[in-house]
Amino acid sequence: MAYNILIIDDSALTRTVMERTVRMCGVDINEIRTAAHGKEALEVLDSFWPDLVFCDINMPVMDGLQFIQALQNSDDWRDLPVVIVSTEGSETRMEELRRSGVQGYIRKPFAPEEVAAMIQQVLGATSNAR
Repeated sequence: MAYNILIIDDSALTRTVMERTVRMCGVDINEIRTAAHGKEALEVLDSFWPDLVFCDINMPVMDGLQFIQALQNSDDWRDLPVVIVSTEGSETRMEELRRSGVQGYIRKPFAPEEVAAMIQQVLGATSNAR
């Protein structure tokens, strides 16, 4: 099965690196879309059905927590798996994110192996890398 991925980060460089990293993970990827903040991501969801979202926390317009709360309030997106990718990692914030239904956390800077492991963990995907 090929997966659709949505990457949300206000840094264009981070979005590019994350997209390349996801493509290198050895998991079948159908399509990757990106957004610069939560509000833009909600607009992407109008025409794109991702299997997994990688989301930063601190972004302008709509931050990651606000985006996750919007998903939780939506019948269509309530169960969409979200993995946080951020430099922020305070225990208070992590507990808040867990209560919000976040499926995982990857700290920036990240290694490709961390991203691959998270995709496999959250989606049950297997790697076709040799």
